[in-house]
Parts: sequence; C-alpha cells; structure tokens
Amino acid sequence: MIEVNNVHKSFKHNEILKGVSLLVEEGEVVVVMGPSGSGKTTLLRCINFLERADAGSLTIGDLSVDLHKASKKEILAVRKKTAFVFQNYALFNNKTALGNVMEGLITARKMNKDEARAIAERELAKVGLAEKADAYPSQLSGGQQQRVGIARAVALSPEVILFDEPTSALDPELVDEALDIIKGIAQEGVTMIVVTHEMSFAREVADRVVFMEGGYIVEEGAPQDIFVNPKEERTKQFLKRILSR
Repeated sequence: MIEVNNVHKSFKHNEILKGVSLLVEEGEVVVVMGPSGSGKTTLLRCINFLERADAGSLTIGDLSVDLHKASKKEILAVRKKTAFVFQNYALFNNKTALGNVMEGLITARKMNKDEARAIAERELAKVGLAEKADAYPSQLSGGQQQRVGIARAVALSPEVILFDEPTSALDPELVDEALDIIKGIAQEGVTMIVVTHEMSFAREVADRVVFMEGGYIVEEGAPQDIFVNPKEERTKQFLKRILSR
C-alpha cells in the first residue's frame, strides 16, 4: 500500500501540486493521466524524493515520512521500497546493460556482485535482452534502453514501481513492445503508478484511472467509469481530445 496525503509543490511562484492525496492498494495498478503541466510527473518525483515537496506525507507499507522534512535516512528507506522508470531511460552511459541493472542492487541493496549479476541476467532475459547484456546504451535502440530501465526497476523487487510516461520517448512501433512488458509486470501483482497517455493500456491494465488537471485530482475511478461515463466536464474534454487523435 502507498498513500500520499495533501502534497504541495511549487517551483518559484508556480504552484504545481495543490494538495494532492492518493491511495494505492497493494497490487493495484493506477494510471495517472492529464494534460501537460497538470502535475503528474511532479507527483511521482515527490514520492521518490527526486523533488522535495513543500508539504505532505507519504506512507509505504509500514513506513511513514514527512515529504518536506524527511531526513536522508528516511529518503533512503523510501527509495529502498520504490523504483522509478524514467521517460528518457536515465541509464549510465559508461555501463553496459548488465552493469546498469546491477548498479542499484550493489549500491542501494548492498548485494554482492555475483548475486547482483545473477538477478540482473534474469531480469534482462525477461525483457528479451539476454544477448545485449554487454552492450552499452549507445549501442541500444530507444526501445531496448527502456527495457533495460524496466529490468533495472524490477530487479530491485520494490514495493511500488513508478512509471513516468515510459513510452513517450519511443518510436510509435516500439510503444506496444514496452507496454507488453509493463503488462506482464502488472500481472505478477506488482503495485504500480503509471503516468501515461496510452488509453488502450489504461483500459486493459489499470485497476483505477486518475485524471489530474491544474495540480489537483479532478476525477478517479475504474477505467470503465472514466472512459465510458466520466462525471467531470474537464475529464470529458480531455478524453475527447485524446481519443480523437
């Protein structure tokens, strides 16, 4: 279970999050959607302390922290329970695919290299990249780099995985490939918060869809309710524009 409560975040005088609260049950897949600037990515980054919120609290399992006042020890504890998949892959260019997946296991989990290698090899094989283990990011396509990023996240066995528009940087023909892998992870019962505009993915995989606008959660519900019978006018406008593309 992960719960954020009353999260606020501003950049200078621009208030991005205006008191967002969200509860995600264990094993639940929640898709967050909304227009650019609505606060979706900022919310994920605050959960993982890639940005420090101005106010709010976070609970993951038995761990509760103040998102503004959390100590370095508390931040590390949160990051041990979470993993982040970036839209721009965020791989280490000087490390191979195998090295990228091993890095978090060694540095964050303090695992020995042999154990880390075995896990990394297993996760790369799951995403179809066993033969690319020794390749560097510059030798991989965008889709392959994103699969390394997904393998890196799953290898950590986190309580929750945060996906920030994981297909936005991919060529259209590679989107389904990445989404299929994420669907497979969801079927294993991993708790996930996914920021995406991929409507078919949200319909098929999400347990719940959250629509954000202007720093607030405007509406949330089961995919069937949101896509077929949204209650809020702003949700209707957004879906009409997205689905007409």
